[in-house]
Order: sequence, then structure tokens, then C-alpha cells
Amino acid sequence: MTTTLNKEEYIKLLSETVPRIIDTEIEHKRLLNEVDKLMDLGENLTDEQAEVLQLLVTLIEQYENKVYQMKAVTPLDILHELMSVRQLKQKDIVEIFGSKGITSEVINGKRSISKNQAKALGDFFHVSYALFL
Repeated sequence: MTTTLNKEEYIKLLSETVPRIIDTEIEHKRLLNEVDKLMDLGENLTDEQAEVLQLLVTLIEQYENKVYQMKAVTPLDILHELMSVRQLKQKDIVEIFGSKGITSEVINGKRSISKNQAKALGDFFHVSYALFL
């Protein structure tokens, strides 16, 4: 079902909210505040207000997807984090890898973690071994 908007009312709302592509955190917060104001109206939103709300939400989502993207975490990142949290040094996990050389290569990203090593790391840190694969 397509709704016919009152052009004058819609233009008035646009001039009040001034929606635009978001490129700063200040603009992001400003448009979030505008969304809050419209959301507070609940079911009393006019068709024009609902259209502006949808536009603002689209702009906010676009900005947040660009700015707040999560970085993919590697098995090595997980190992480093778990070691850091537990204040472990490379020497503390040599047993898992079998030698200082292999441990050094894994820690420095020159060698990937094998399936057997992943299982041993999972047991050692009490987490799923799948985190290391």
C-alpha cells in the first residue's frame, strides 16, 4: 500500500531535521536525537513523520555499518589475548607446541596452529579448540 505524502508537511519536516549523509560523530548523535523525538510519538506518527524516520534510520545504519565494523579475529589474535589476560609468556606455553622454536613461530605468525595444537590450547585455556582453527 503506497501512501500519498503531504508534500508541504514532508518538506517542513525535512527542513527541521536536515537529514544528510553522516560523516561525523556529532552528526550521528544529532540524527539519533531526531530519531528519538520521532520514536517518542509512537503510534501517533503521521505518514510524513514515518517517512522521515525511515530516512534517518537508513542514514544512521549506513554510518554505523561503515564506522563500527568489527575486525575479523584470527586464531593468533585469540591466542595473544588469552595469553595477555592470563599474563602468560611464550615460555609458559612451550609444552603445548613441543619446542621453543615452534612456539616462537606460532606466536610470531610464521606458522599456523595445527589441529592437535588447537585441541591442546583449548584444553589449556578451557575454551573450544575451534577458536584456534
